[in-house]
Amino acid sequence: MRKFFLFLCFPITVFCQNTIGLPDVINYSKQSYSGGLQNWDIKQDKNGIIYVANNEGLLSFDGTYWKLYPLPNKTIVRSVSIGADNKIYAGGQDELGYFFPDDNGRLQYHSLTKFIPVKDKSFEDVWDIIAYRNDVFFRTSKKIFRFTNESVATFYAPSEWSYLGISQGNLYAHDFVAGILYYSNNIWKPLISKNELHIDDPVTSILPLQNDSSLVITLKSGFYILSKSSLTKYNTANSKLFENDRIYAACQINNDWIALATNNSGVYIVDKKGNIIQSFSKTEGLQNNNVLSISLDKQGNLWLGLDNGIDFIAYNSAIKQIIPNFQDGSGYTALLYKNRLYLGTSNGLYSAALQQTRDLSFSKGNFGLVENSKGQTWALAEINNELLLGSHEGAFTINNNSARAISKNPGYWNFTALSAVYPSSQIIAGNYKGLSFFNFLNGEFKPNGEIPGFEESSRFVCIDKNNYIWVSHPYHGVYKIIPGANQLYNFYLYTNKKGLPSDLNNHVYKIKNEVIIATEKGIYSYNEQKDIFEPSQDYQKIFGEKSLRYLKEDQSGNIWFIHNKTAGVVDFSGKEPAIIYLPELTDKMLSGFEFIYPVNQNNIFIGGEKGFYHINYEKYKKALPDLNVQIRSLKIINKKDSVLYGGYNSNTETGQTNVNKFKINHRWKTIRIEFSSTLFGYQSNLEYSYKLEGFDNNWSEWNRRTEKEYTNLPAGNYTFTVKVRNNLGNESAGSSYSFIILPPLHQTTWAYIIYFLLFAGFILFIYKWQKKKFIVQQSKFEEEQKRLLYIHELERNKTESELVALRNEKLEAEINFKNSEVASSAMHLVKKGEMISKIKNELTQVMKRLDNPQAAAELKKMTKVISEDDNLDMEWENFAKHFDKLHSNFLTEIKAKYPKISGNELKLCAYLRMNLSTKEIAQLMNISIRGVEISRYRLRKKLKISSKTNLFDYLIKIQPNN
Repeated sequence: MRKFFLFLCFPITVFCQNTIGLPDVINYSKQSYSGGLQNWDIKQDKNGIIYVANNEGLLSFDGTYWKLYPLPNKTIVRSVSIGADNKIYAGGQDELGYFFPDDNGRLQYHSLTKFIPVKDKSFEDVWDIIAYRNDVFFRTSKKIFRFTNESVATFYAPSEWSYLGISQGNLYAHDFVAGILYYSNNIWKPLISKNELHIDDPVTSILPLQNDSSLVITLKSGFYILSKSSLTKYNTANSKLFENDRIYAACQINNDWIALATNNSGVYIVDKKGNIIQSFSKTEGLQNNNVLSISLDKQGNLWLGLDNGIDFIAYNSAIKQIIPNFQDGSGYTALLYKNRLYLGTSNGLYSAALQQTRDLSFSKGNFGLVENSKGQTWALAEINNELLLGSHEGAFTINNNSARAISKNPGYWNFTALSAVYPSSQIIAGNYKGLSFFNFLNGEFKPNGEIPGFEESSRFVCIDKNNYIWVSHPYHGVYKIIPGANQLYNFYLYTNKKGLPSDLNNHVYKIKNEVIIATEKGIYSYNEQKDIFEPSQDYQKIFGEKSLRYLKEDQSGNIWFIHNKTAGVVDFSGKEPAIIYLPELTDKMLSGFEFIYPVNQNNIFIGGEKGFYHINYEKYKKALPDLNVQIRSLKIINKKDSVLYGGYNSNTETGQTNVNKFKINHRWKTIRIEFSSTLFGYQSNLEYSYKLEGFDNNWSEWNRRTEKEYTNLPAGNYTFTVKVRNNLGNESAGSSYSFIILPPLHQTTWAYIIYFLLFAGFILFIYKWQKKKFIVQQSKFEEEQKRLLYIHELERNKTESELVALRNEKLEAEINFKNSEVASSAMHLVKKGEMISKIKNELTQVMKRLDNPQAAAELKKMTKVISEDDNLDMEWENFAKHFDKLHSNFLTEIKAKYPKISGNELKLCAYLRMNLSTKEIAQLMNISIRGVEISRYRLRKKLKISSKTNLFDYLIKIQPNN
């Protein structure tokens, strides 16, 4: 029985021989996607997002973020499909419907069970969902529901529906008894009269072949060919293998290849003849071998829904990994020799025969350990058509897949021919303790001594055009070794004193027939005339001062390099040299022992920490898909999180679908925006740049982050825009989302209106208050002006009064002066009269005593002259004239008023007006005092005034025109 079992397994092993290179496999455990174990179906929408039917609901994945959407009844989601309207249809147990984003991009579930008749509402699990033309079909074991808008039609199974799918534009269903049926004119019709399929074997997939035929794949019986009128068994070399492994699902990779998901052995990639191209199982990196569903995404990569987990196979990647015999050894050297690929690892040297394929990673073969090569290997070289191996154990030649030692000295790093003409009669080999020579005699390499006196470990060796030997030691410097006479050699050490930027980390290489040094500050070249190293002007334009530790030129003249644990290539195929980085390999290579082996543009081998990496560089440059980036969520964070935008769109655009900007209350302190690209096989190649318009002035630096947080944004309108670029420098269009940060209550429009009204009211109040104040002030001012005017008037009146008083005083003084003059004149008259009277009396007395008559006559004559009144009258007239001027024509006025008054009475009035005494009046009038009193009495009579009236007061009151 054991022998029989081994016999059965032998052909399976032969048929399952895999390709030497395999794409990267990424595992997503249930912990990473936070869902259930089993994953039953996988689809991708127009925006590139992956949807998985999971035990706990519908999963979505955008390349960075997983999200889970349970069904309302919390049942297992068995199937998922994307409609032409981008609706995400899902089916569970007694539940079917679709997810569709609301205006804010959050997926909402819409159940369709309400349209199903009551008698059909119990239908258990929905296993298949197919969007066909304008209808959507849901398959359960007993019923197929067809939804057209909001109407539903039910198709009952003849026995039990096992499959529903599309091929060659036709909709097919499989029933265990009725066989394969096709849908036409709203009915299901048998495709062939007789069912050729086993009654207990379900169809798992129907895929198109050429000439309107299809490949029918069953769970237990393998392949069938379906034509318009027949169904025939399709036997292949691997039919038994497929029948034993049980095919759960299948998908078409290209026109020639198909991927089969099996129950026991993972995934097979087969051609349409059933030949296995590749296989993926737990050995190749899957989480387990039970694959429930399989799907090919837009980038040509495979998604696997496992019995426990989800796996992604970067199937269309230009980078493959080669791990000889799946050992954990690191890759140090590789060489293609006589149609065999030799890989030197830390475990030994492995080799495998290659097939004639353009991309050698698709060559099938099993690696075997080369005999006598176990242990650490360092270098492989083909010189004189011989394969040389340098290892920790010594130097070897490889023949017939066996290593033969040519030197037992330990540690050979490299082999270099000393002549450019083959066969080279002598080679030099760098080893742990210096440089050794080997002569090539009779088709064999023989040791021929070492360079005496040189004992530096020589891992980096080059020969220049002068046949000088250049050796670099990462910690000591660069040596130039010049052959001398009598097999003597001269050594010259080049350090920072000879132009190098440092004594450390200098590596010598020969690129484009020139010996150059890769340093921490770029590439340096040797100036033979000055005998120093200088920065290479040509390479400085390309690399600048990048730290470089490995250089290798390929057949096309491109230069492969290592910079800061990242591999890259200077591509010279364009008009200008362009640097292309390979971020997929970052931190995956051996630090300090990097190795690149470029065979041609389709086959570049790079040593890794585990095995080797194969790069189809030609495909790498061409296979990059269109770049896209999507904003996946916008959350506001304070004490709790709140999702404002869910990242899903109702159309094929990747930007914001709602035209109304979301308004965010100012109390939400933090806004977190997540974004991603659905280039699932190229995530390590992508960098993002973003800008928040209204806050940022410039785009951010390119980085790998897929989220951005903003804290305490001020109120305003904002638009967040993000773009993505790949390692070739290509950029995507931007994806944007706009939102508004609402101001706090005191900064809202209503608040500003209130502020305006309050301000207007305040201004009005101030205006009215100022107006009132102005009026009061004006009133006060007017009153003050009146008061001032009054005071001014008073002052003016006072001044005028004072002036009048002064004038009056002056007039009075003048009057008094005039009066005094008049009085003086009057007194003078009085005195004169007295004197004349006295003279007259004296003359009279003298005349009486004179005896001389002549003298008496003369005296009498004199007396007569004195007694004459003419002069007196003349003096009166002068007096009256002056008196009238002084007293406002008093005499004229009183004469006019009292015309009967006599001259003497007029004089009396004048004297009384002058307030002269009775005695003075008597003297002036030359009458007695009694005569004055009598005259006064008479005057009263003429003036008609009583004796009680003071005569002076009455006369003083007499004014002109009065």
